Parts: sequence; structure tokens; C-alpha cells
Amino acid sequence: MKKEFKIIAQLIENNTRVLDVGCGDGTLMKHLKDNKSIDTRGLEISKNNVQTCIGKGLAVIEGNAEKDLSQFANQSFDYVILSQTLQAMVKPKKVLLELLRIGSKAIVSFPNFGHWKIRLQLLLTGKMPVTESLPYAWYDTPNIHFFTIQDFQNLCIDLNIVIEKSIGLSTKGKQFDIPLGISGANLFTLEAIFLLSYRTYEPIKLKSSKKSFVKNFCLLKSFFFNIFSW
Repeated sequence: MKKEFKIIAQLIENNTRVLDVGCGDGTLMKHLKDNKSIDTRGLEISKNNVQTCIGKGLAVIEGNAEKDLSQFANQSFDYVILSQTLQAMVKPKKVLLELLRIGSKAIVSFPNFGHWKIRLQLLLTGKMPVTESLPYAWYDTPNIHFFTIQDFQNLCIDLNIVIEKSIGLSTKGKQFDIPLGISGANLFTLEAIFLLSYRTYEPIKLKSSKKSFVKNFCLLKSFFFNIFSW
């Protein structure tokens, strides 16, 4: 099982209800069901993958996330997972809100278009990059929205979504926490995994610029120490 799925599994508590949107062949669902006593459900667009999941004894239905999420009741799951799919959605903002309507928490993972390898390829070749996390040529890619970690963080702020946990993976598969608002994370994170929840509007308490500077400096120092200690 790939590293991303292992991290997602660690974010989910035992004995909960989980909906995996775009569950593929059911690898993650099977792991959660067998190892964490989780009641799993899946939504998958591929008929072949649906049949594979059913063959594994998993409860999966065929459907399109952008059209069929509306059929699920409010807060009917503890967690809703969307793995490596948000960038392929026509309306990612709407889908993100649907995830948190259906579940108390959402786990979203995606390839980071701000990674240094992608920037370097684009700079040196002048062509759309092809990398481990973005393996398709521009003309046959299922991805239609390319975005960075900072883009996603800003969207969460705009939608009043709480980022409870954010984890990055490097090109070597190393795992590290992504500090909020630190632009350096964009350079070194190949893939990102976010644990999200939703809250109603709360007034933002302003902090002194001195305290904010010290806090950001400490976060940046810790982040680069973790990166370069590998």
C-alpha cells in the first residue's frame, strides 16, 4: 500500500464511518475495514473498479463525484476521503464544500504544482512538466485544475474551513508537517494531505506583528531543518 494511504489511515479514528470518493480498486477501504474496524463506503466512476471492490467484499457504488455527492445526507459520515482527485474536478470548490457537508471531517490529497521540480522543468523546457505525481502529457491528462499548497490553503481560509492537519511527502517519500503560511513548503512538497473540518464564522483576533514574525520565523526554521536533515 502506498505511503499516502498509510498516512490517511493514521488520520482516521477506529470504529468510524468513512466514505471514500473515487476509491479506485478499494485498496484503502479494504485496509481501513480490516485493520481499524471502520464502516467503509465507496463511490467510484469506473465500472471495472467497482466490480473489483465488490469482489473484495466492499460496499461501493458506481457514480460521478461531481453529480452524485448530492445524494448523500448531511453529516452521514465521520470522514470523507478524496485522494488525488480534486485537481480533476470541474468545480473543485463545490466538491470540497460537499465533502464537509456529508462528513464531519474531510481528508483531501493532491499533487503540488508548486514543487521545485515542476518549476524547474517549466523554466528550463518551456513545456508543461511531467513528474512522478503528474505523469500525464498536457493533451491526455485528466487534471484540469493545477494548484499549489498555498492556493489550497487560501481556498480553505476563504471558505472558513479549518485545516486540522497538513502533511507533505517529498520526492523520496519522506513525511513532514506543512506549516500554514510558510511558502517554502511549496518548493519541497511533492504531494500534500490535508485533514479538514468546517466551522461557522468566528472573528479573527489580530496578533501583534512582532509575535507573528517570531512565530513564523520559528516555523520556517523548523521546516527547513526537517527538510535538509534528510
